[in-house]
Amino acid sequence: MPDLLAINQTLRNLKRYAEILSTLGRHGFGEAIHEMHLDRMIEKSVSFMTAGRVSPEFAHLPRPVRLRKAMEDLGPTFVKLGQVLSTRPDLIPPEWAEEFRSLQDNVPQVDFAEIEKRLDEEFGDERKNVLKSVEPKAIAAASMAQVHRAVLKDGTHVVLKVLRPGIREQTETDMEIMRTLAHWAEHHFANMGYSPVEVVNEFARELAKEVDLTHEGRATERFREQFQDDPDIVFPKVHWEATTRNILALEEIKGILLSRYKEGDLTKAERRAVVANGARAVLRQCLDFGFFHADPHPGNLFALKGGRIAFIDCGMTGQADSRTTQQLADLVSGVVSGDVDRVIAVVGLLGDIDPSKLENRGFRADVRDFVTRFQNVPLEQLNMGPLLQDFFARLRAHHIRCPGDLVMLIKALTTIESVGETLDPDFQMVEFARPYVERLVKKRYGYKALRRRITASMMGYAELAEDLPGEIKFLFSQLRRNRLAVNLEHRGLQRMVNTVEHASRNVSFALVISAMLVGSAILVLAARDPGTGGLWFLGIGGFVTAAVLAILMIVSNRRLRIDRD
Repeated sequence: MPDLLAINQTLRNLKRYAEILSTLGRHGFGEAIHEMHLDRMIEKSVSFMTAGRVSPEFAHLPRPVRLRKAMEDLGPTFVKLGQVLSTRPDLIPPEWAEEFRSLQDNVPQVDFAEIEKRLDEEFGDERKNVLKSVEPKAIAAASMAQVHRAVLKDGTHVVLKVLRPGIREQTETDMEIMRTLAHWAEHHFANMGYSPVEVVNEFARELAKEVDLTHEGRATERFREQFQDDPDIVFPKVHWEATTRNILALEEIKGILLSRYKEGDLTKAERRAVVANGARAVLRQCLDFGFFHADPHPGNLFALKGGRIAFIDCGMTGQADSRTTQQLADLVSGVVSGDVDRVIAVVGLLGDIDPSKLENRGFRADVRDFVTRFQNVPLEQLNMGPLLQDFFARLRAHHIRCPGDLVMLIKALTTIESVGETLDPDFQMVEFARPYVERLVKKRYGYKALRRRITASMMGYAELAEDLPGEIKFLFSQLRRNRLAVNLEHRGLQRMVNTVEHASRNVSFALVISAMLVGSAILVLAARDPGTGGLWFLGIGGFVTAAVLAILMIVSNRRLRIDRD
């Protein structure tokens, strides 16, 4: 039975491979597929024809637009991939990231009968004790889930976010394919500046959160607790009695969804209050709490009475540990003071790159040029978005990748800045953020922080001094017993080792084939004498065996050459 399941999974993957490649080909990427030999990754038995079959409706469009449309056609997993990549300007060019921000996640809603089936599966006989009613018409339908208004048994009005049937199985299949493609890309393209496998694994973690609605519930509750003493920042209450892995029950937020805001819906004072509250919420999440809503775009924000703001859809979150925030403080301090060496050192730590690359003259010149853009410029004239785009473009040009948590943190800050520009063009995000950044730098370089670091260092040295005699004693003990060993690891030699092994195998095959040919020839010649007919058959058999070995050697060499290509 397990073998049959594995076969079914393989066939399903092959079919999906063909669907992905044909969709990309239809959108004008067939030539790239063939150039990268991606079509070799599926069996010849699977029908695949992409080259030269670009759909006329896409032929005239720019490449970023065509890829965005291909992602929409390929479904939820690829839509989410595009949305995540839109937050990663360190991985893709700005124009691609900008295009991916417009990925449409809206799809026709699932028939309510399917939703009813899902509710029955989740609650069973207890459904009548949990839910009083559910509105058949969805108020929102996305690729992963759709949302319905409902009333709990006690009369509480909520919204139910219901995961679409079959979506988890589809995303699992797509992720298997993405992992295979990532391993292939990492093997064939060594100078990409980042690891495709790491990117896919990072995306897989985010996607796993998307298809487990209890994660969003816990995140929402955590945000709600962080701001429980701030009435101007609202997160919906989670009703756990009606929440499962596939269903999330939240308090219904009633207000003006900012993506549907129209001129006149809010007064100028209310707009200013909404922007200030939203900026304060994101800054505190990013710089104080280290746990933040990673996608605070207008479709996830409600303006409430009195200028309050409410956040919804907390499925995409980010975490910045103390080390990351410390590095961010170092980066800000270095940029503001014009200390190029400090900025370069922080970039080296953030990107975890070879120190020799930090000494590259072109890289140092780019950093120096970037830092000088901050010099003698009033805060109110700084625009965080373009500056950060320039920063990431320079890093990408030198194949330096920032950690995902820092990129998501910066993306959250720039997103809320763009919301502020839309609602209140006069709002100065940089000026508003200055006290939070100053507090972050003070926390890193203030008297208490320095005293704490000095104390920690002294404790570390004390522990080292305490452990050192024992370590030295163990070292001399191993040396005295002739048990001291040094292990050396060679890196980058595997290809040469494989080549030498292959050449040695070819030489061995050639010697065996030559010996068999010579021996067989001698036997055939000796068979001329009367009474030695059996030697003739042995000689012919040797010729045949030598020929078979030669063919096997040729086929083996050809396969190895194809794999290297």
